[in-house]
Amino acid sequence: MELENDTRISEFLLLGFSEEPELQPFLFGLFLSMYLVTILGNLLIIVAVSSDSQLHTPMYFFLANLSFVDICFTSTTVPKMLVNIQTQRKVITYESCIMQMYFFILFIVLDNFLLTVMAYDRFVAICHPLHYMVTMNPWFCGLLVLVSWIMTVLYSLLQTLMVSQLSFCTEVEIPHFFCELCQMIQLACSDTFLNNMVMYFAAILLGGGPIAGILYSYFKIVSSIHRISSAEGKYKAFSTCVSHLLVVSLFYCSSLGVYLSSAAPQSSHASAVASVMYTVVTPMLNPFIYSLRNRDIKRALNVFFKGKPLKDFFKEVTLISGLMLNSQKL
Repeated sequence: MELENDTRISEFLLLGFSEEPELQPFLFGLFLSMYLVTILGNLLIIVAVSSDSQLHTPMYFFLANLSFVDICFTSTTVPKMLVNIQTQRKVITYESCIMQMYFFILFIVLDNFLLTVMAYDRFVAICHPLHYMVTMNPWFCGLLVLVSWIMTVLYSLLQTLMVSQLSFCTEVEIPHFFCELCQMIQLACSDTFLNNMVMYFAAILLGGGPIAGILYSYFKIVSSIHRISSAEGKYKAFSTCVSHLLVVSLFYCSSLGVYLSSAAPQSSHASAVASVMYTVVTPMLNPFIYSLRNRDIKRALNVFFKGKPLKDFFKEVTLISGLMLNSQKL
């Protein structure tokens, strides 16, 4: 056993969702379409915010950062999964697996922090409107994002270095479509007590802390809205929070679903399916949630495209996706 523990494996096998050949074209087309929509939708948000000076406000600054992180977050896992489906190979090298795990942890924790920062932004805007522009000045907004990046980079680096010290024996099959931290720790044949302790402590600190901050912010927001006398004023104040509330609910509910599915016995496949919600579906839906009822975003995009209907733009995207799917079938 000691000899096995000291042996450095060179690759893992990502089992993915299904080994049935007839399902592979469907899975490829599904995830390719979702990936393209995610990239283009979040890019449109970034383009709208950066091209329109009227959107150079703290709320849209954080939204543009969230869209950028969502693009990176999805790109960490989906392209490799598409390549595996296309080539019918499930192998990922040890180095690539460690790198994928690093960026996955980085961007999911950064997503968490940005949602918390956006909740604080809404708290200041509604509870302290007269001090909003002074408090949420460009320097402070940049500092919030910078601190979020530094904390997530350090935490992701810590987890990656700790996993890289683990030894793996003959079991190299990962019942997932990407190198997920919990799965990697479960595969190790060396002592993982310290890894588990750090992971659980981080879940409480980096997960519970932001959730508590968001809940406190919205408790104060609801209290402030309740004190507004007019119904129109209440609706206007609450409408600025609806999109953020939907995104937060989608993110944390899907994360909770992954946790509950992974806690159940023999649930590796269920956990992989549940992970699709927050790794693919949530980043794909975020641009729609923030833009469908947002006139400022729509106006900025119409100005950027010089009046060209956005539906024509998405028709071209759909056509490209269909061509790629047909080539995969051939």
